[in-house]
Amino acid sequence: MAWLFLLVAGLCEIAWAIGLKYTEGFSRLLPVIGTVAAMVASIGFLGVALKSLPVGTAYAVWTGIGTIGTTMLGIYLFNEPATLLRLACIGLILSGIIGLKITA
Repeated sequence: MAWLFLLVAGLCEIAWAIGLKYTEGFSRLLPVIGTVAAMVASIGFLGVALKSLPVGTAYAVWTGIGTIGTTMLGIYLFNEPATLLRLACIGLILSGIIGLKITA
């Protein structure tokens, strides 16, 4: 169950990172509210996951999910570059997450 909480925390991490872009420097109220709610939820779910997962593993997986998801959505939503090197680096992060899950 802890891994499910960690996954949800990572998805909330993606939501707040993307949400920051839509706040336009915290000048738009609704995106700010959504972003702050996603931040609180992300930390909350991470905290619950940490009850039974090692902190180093959980933190690395949490930030990895956030990094991969935010990068992929940045490519999709904001036309950020999707170069081969960039995608290969995302693959390395993903392999690290999988490795941490396997060894936990």
